[in-house]
Amino acid sequence: MRTSIQNLIIRIFKFLHLIRLFGVRAFSKFYCTFLFYINGVRFKSFECYGVPCIHLSINAKCIIGGKFKMNNGAKYSDSGLNGKCRIDVRDSGQLIIGDNVGMSDVTITCHQKIIIGHNVLLGVGTQIRDTDSHSLNSQDRRTSLDWENKKTAVVEIKDNVFIGAYCIVLKGVTVGHNSIIGAGSVVTKNIPDNEIWAGNPAKFIRRVTQ
Repeated sequence: MRTSIQNLIIRIFKFLHLIRLFGVRAFSKFYCTFLFYINGVRFKSFECYGVPCIHLSINAKCIIGGKFKMNNGAKYSDSGLNGKCRIDVRDSGQLIIGDNVGMSDVTITCHQKIIIGHNVLLGVGTQIRDTDSHSLNSQDRRTSLDWENKKTAVVEIKDNVFIGAYCIVLKGVTVGHNSIIGAGSVVTKNIPDNEIWAGNPAKFIRRVTQ
């Protein structure tokens, strides 16, 4: 059984831990707000633990809705890895994120257009990309044409979607309302509303039970 002194020590450590969490949250939000402003990100409201990586090109656009939540690093997500969220919008790309979206250590690479709806959960380590980043022509990849001739296609993730940990959503994909993608999946084609898909490449598993 614990002694009164042990209980007191435990209470003190819990109190100090709460103070630390409050300080981390305040610093994270301040720093993330600074990153949003200097990159021209338009946002309503958000919570942030840890420091993300944000980059927008001059002609790029990023709009984030309300109640956005972002966790960065092993201390604030369940990945156990020292990662962070990365939002990278290049060229004249447009990234639009709806209300009540949450993500942990997620990478979003946008060169054309990515739309993420409302009430979407993006699992830890997930990547969403609307580009191959490189030309598919081997000759191009040896020159500056590598960037110029890369292929892009719009990605849309509709409302109430849940994407499991360590998934990859590739260019040109639409994920329908209320659908679920199993952990570790690679999504290469459209997923209809109200379906569960998983695997590499992701395939239909079953309908979502409402």
